[in-house]
Amino acid sequence: MRDVQFLTSYLIHPAGSCLASYGDTKVICTVSLEDRVPPFLEGKGCGWLTAEYGMLPGSTGGGRKKREIGKRDGRSTEIQRLIGRSLRASVDMEKLGERTLTVDCDVIQADGGTRTASVSGGWVALYEALSALAEREGQGSADYYLKGQLAAVSVGIVDGEVICDLDYAHDSRAEVDMNIVKLEEAFVELQGTGEQGTFSSEQLASLIAAADEGLKFIFQRQRDALKIDSGFTFRQ
Repeated sequence: MRDVQFLTSYLIHPAGSCLASYGDTKVICTVSLEDRVPPFLEGKGCGWLTAEYGMLPGSTGGGRKKREIGKRDGRSTEIQRLIGRSLRASVDMEKLGERTLTVDCDVIQADGGTRTASVSGGWVALYEALSALAEREGQGSADYYLKGQLAAVSVGIVDGEVICDLDYAHDSRAEVDMNIVKLEEAFVELQGTGEQGTFSSEQLASLIAAADEGLKFIFQRQRDALKIDSGFTFRQ
């Protein structure tokens, strides 16, 4: 594992914000809250969460990264859908009511694992936003709106060895590359590809075991940043 850090309350204006660092990968995650929902949810008494993802100029090597204005490229669209799906799994939309949470993940420096850093940092910013909402609504704490703690990590096989939390150097030559998102002990998403061939059931089990160890570390980093007691459990 690279060093993982979450700097909370990173910006003053959003409902929640976080600078998520997975090694040299750094993502600013912010959450906005609106008292409305998309038309397809109006009058249904439940909320919504959506996400946007982008890489800013200067975030990558090899020349300037152009700003995405208007239509996003296929990679950014796929990643922001992953972020949205993942974070929605952690929120009780009925308790949220007819409100919309928008999570923005802006990569300011990329060295592999930007989507996993976005998911984990997005959850930290989401916790901040829901903590403020819970205080206003007299609901105690953010756990009123949450189903559990959410985080993501990448794993892969590089030169025949299982690696957890791949940086760019690992990712660029990985034989197998996988992203895993978990809500507490339950899987939300498994994205796995044999980049340079195939992988066996035994290798898959090893990758998942490595991810579980990495996620324990990330969960604790999230709790440390948010000052959540290590013995605390979310309501089910």
